[in-house]
Amino acid sequence: MKINKEVVEYVAHLGRLALEPHEIDMYTAQLNNILEYMDTLNALDTGGVEPTSHAIPVTCMLRDDLVKDSFTVEDSTLNAPEKIGSSFKVPPIIEVEE
Repeated sequence: MKINKEVVEYVAHLGRLALEPHEIDMYTAQLNNILEYMDTLNALDTGGVEPTSHAIPVTCMLRDDLVKDSFTVEDSTLNAPEKIGSSFKVPPIIEVEE
């Protein structure tokens, strides 16, 4: 066993977790199972395997950035209910406290 109850209790204390005795036993067993499996994985020969960031090839699903003409100011404000010059006119929102 690589992990014992004291280690689980210590980590729970650091995380400010209140664990019941049966939870401490359960987490101790689970963490040991994980570490045993990691030992199995570490025993594998991965010398000829290229490091990757994903298990399968991933391609970028985003479109290419293309430079296009933007709307003109006149087109942008064409449907505005009210405008001042080339800007939208909006109602004032500043409230004065009495």
